[in-house]
Amino acid sequence: MNRETASARLVSRKHKEIYEWIRRQGTVSKIDLLEKSGMTGSTLTRTLEELTAAGLIREAGLGESTGGRRPILYQIEPDFAYVFGLDISRLASKLSLFDLQMTPLENHTWVMSENRTPDVLLAEIAEAAQGMLSRRRLDASQVLGLGIGAVGPLDRSTGTILDPHYFQAAGWHHVGVKRELENWLGFPVLLDNGANAALVGESWTDRGRDYRHLLYVHVGVGLRSAMMSSGKLVYGAVDMEGSIGQMIIQTDGPRLWNEGNYGSLEAYASIHALELQAKARLKQGRDSMLLRLEPEPENLQFSHLLQALRDNDPLTVELFTQAATYFGIGLANLLNILHPEKVILGGSLIGSHPGFFHTATRVAIQRTYYYPQYQVVFSQGSLSEEAVVTGAALMVIDDWTAG
Repeated sequence: MNRETASARLVSRKHKEIYEWIRRQGTVSKIDLLEKSGMTGSTLTRTLEELTAAGLIREAGLGESTGGRRPILYQIEPDFAYVFGLDISRLASKLSLFDLQMTPLENHTWVMSENRTPDVLLAEIAEAAQGMLSRRRLDASQVLGLGIGAVGPLDRSTGTILDPHYFQAAGWHHVGVKRELENWLGFPVLLDNGANAALVGESWTDRGRDYRHLLYVHVGVGLRSAMMSSGKLVYGAVDMEGSIGQMIIQTDGPRLWNEGNYGSLEAYASIHALELQAKARLKQGRDSMLLRLEPEPENLQFSHLLQALRDNDPLTVELFTQAATYFGIGLANLLNILHPEKVILGGSLIGSHPGFFHTATRVAIQRTYYYPQYQVVFSQGSLSEEAVVTGAALMVIDDWTAG
């Protein structure tokens, strides 16, 4: 299916509105569409016939009768077009191909080693995308686009990754990923930060609950956050994905990488902060099974900490509990300012052990000013490591139906 043809078949507001209702509901009856859309019966019937003729939607049988004729059910046509989602992160990057029902069809993951410079990674991404299409006998004209959720800061308007921290490979500064990949692939590319993409993905999977004000926080190598208000992503004057990490928790505290704020949240609750704390405690003479996993403290890595945590090493449990407590304080600050209905927590630290999530959320609630009048739902989400690629792909579909 040609992209221009696909776009042309969703030009009218009525088409877009009905298509979006069906897409978000999965399966919806004509009766429900009549009630939700406010259209007359004849207008809705004509719109559904036009969408069906265009190959955008299909009849999906009959629903339950409520006393009269059984209503016709509709679904979107998943193979009308396809979309790619790409997650560019510090530890790993991932490309996935989806149909329009967001069924993942194929994926490829890259470890972000010191050899994965932008030129190397982007060429490999283009090759992987073309391989996925070739194996499924699809043409590039059948792809609506590629959505990217990347580590910020970035410039969405130009599709440029600006100056991210903590990449192992050199060269990740002012990388025009949109331009480069569009030249390689021949279809549109959209760029947003990974936290925004993850929140779009998680919001999609939870769309039946209709939360309007959502906060997403990713806790890993760094801290990344995103916010939705009234169902829309909140954008600032600059890309603000990593700003939560610079929240000051203790004015005379340390800072990471000799930059940023002293006593920032990232210096207490991040993978690198935990590694530094563990190294410092071992050098001070603390006993720990970490020394048996890695006799030289300077070589200690997060993987060692995770293994010791699983074995309930006292020092490691203490360090993770301390990090979770500090993170909970930062989270309480966000709750007291933003008052979201739901908070979704993701990332390596959140998923490292159930105790991290429970400690952090308990501390946050204890320091939330309007609690218990103000109630917030905490979740680890449902997409886990798939949140960014899923949300990135959804951004392309949202842009297509809104454009």
